[in-house]
Amino acid sequence: MSDSPRKGQLELGISRQPEKDRNFHLGGRSFYFFDFDDNIAFLTTPLILFHKDTREELQISSGDFAQHHLHIGKSGAFESFEIDYCDMTGTFRNFRDADISEAERLNGRRQIFVEDVAQAVGFADFQWKGPSWECFYHAAFNQRPLSVITARGHHPETLKEGIRHFVQNKLLPIEPNYLSVYPVSHKETRRALGDVEFKEGTAELKQRAIRASVEKAIEVYGYNPHHRFGMSDDDPKNIQLILEEMTRLKSKYREMSFFIIETQHGNFIKHEVGVNGLRGEKVESLSQLSFFEEERQKS
Repeated sequence: MSDSPRKGQLELGISRQPEKDRNFHLGGRSFYFFDFDDNIAFLTTPLILFHKDTREELQISSGDFAQHHLHIGKSGAFESFEIDYCDMTGTFRNFRDADISEAERLNGRRQIFVEDVAQAVGFADFQWKGPSWECFYHAAFNQRPLSVITARGHHPETLKEGIRHFVQNKLLPIEPNYLSVYPVSHKETRRALGDVEFKEGTAELKQRAIRASVEKAIEVYGYNPHHRFGMSDDDPKNIQLILEEMTRLKSKYREMSFFIIETQHGNFIKHEVGVNGLRGEKVESLSQLSFFEEERQKS
């Protein structure tokens, strides 16, 4: 991790006094959907690229991968490298669970994600807190229904175990009120999302996870026109497909509200999905953003 302060921490100035949803008196709830990497937190988990000719390995960060993955093997700095999709030995091997025996577990071995979170929280806050951390804290603190939708391929319980380190280190006051956890590269999760032949890409699977989470929210908390849904993400391709899915959801649930916040390069752009299209605004300060719980008129 860098020793210099990270720019882009989304400081919301949220009161630490527990508060109800703004539309609670109307039966409405606010549902928070988060990508994990480079949104909730910056971890040092590397991705591995392989030289096309020599198979030499090159480690890159998740942020660099999100920015350049469409050009890997085609052009630019990573033209001579390629992605290997083998879960055990390939590019994403550190984003999958290892096969840990009971003896190893008793000796303290933990999954890579859990180790990486434990390592991160040992650094100063500005080195690991992602741009959506304050929103994540707000959602956990106020027990808003929360979903984690990530490209990682760990078991959902591994993600919860890693997030539990925030509570154990008093960085979160309480464990999140999980609505759902969708690591969309996890094979059982992919099957649950209908990708039984493992043919769908990450962005498409995130779309399905968003829809499944909205449907679960309505199943658990009931249908209410005052429900609000918001998600943050940093990958441009994912952002576009998330917007497409939320547009479809808006057309089905026209009275509910849907938001997405882009968290790229230290900038924050909030989009609201309206019946007449998207409205986006660059966020500069708290006065412009309270994620999506501010008072507003129905579109």
